[in-house]
Amino acid sequence: MERFRQSEIIKQLTAKQLVRQVYYTQLALLTISFFLGIFLFDRFSSFADLWKFDFKLVLLGVLNGVAVVALDAVMMKILPDRFYDDGGINEKIFSSLSFGGIFLLSLVIAFCEEFLFRGLIQTHTNWWIAGIIFAAVHIRYWGHWYLIVNILLLSFWISGIYELSGHSIAAVMSMHLTIDFLLGLIIRKKAKNQQEEGISNEN
Repeated sequence: MERFRQSEIIKQLTAKQLVRQVYYTQLALLTISFFLGIFLFDRFSSFADLWKFDFKLVLLGVLNGVAVVALDAVMMKILPDRFYDDGGINEKIFSSLSFGGIFLLSLVIAFCEEFLFRGLIQTHTNWWIAGIIFAAVHIRYWGHWYLIVNILLLSFWISGIYELSGHSIAAVMSMHLTIDFLLGLIIRKKAKNQQEEGISNEN
């Protein structure tokens, strides 16, 4: 029932409105991060240490991101479409964006979410708490057992990379960016193919 209501709401929103909502959500997370950061870090040097750039750690994040996408692509081939049915949100968003638009959206999401969940929450608690909170805020997946398990496992994977990298924001940001960007391209391509097949069948 919940997914049905969500699906009906999605149908009433344009792709542009959905994309705008995603950006608003990320802005809200960034605002929360700003105020949390003021209270959680007593020294700027401690905060700055999280942002140190290391190419090897970025590569670690990218490779793990590719691994996640490859695994997800295999599961998409094996499992019925209903296992990945999020009410049409991802398809509507990514099919409306250009290559650059998908990259920009993925970059903003990776920055805002990893800054909050890994950079702030995990740094000051542990990776289990950060992982659970990360999964919990993805409300639109709650009505689908497979998607919530999927996002929970992914969250723990990213949290594990954060620990393995010695608390490197660059590592988890690059991983998150790689996942969202590549999956966005896959969803966009799949939607375009379905659209072309529909036009071909009509002719």
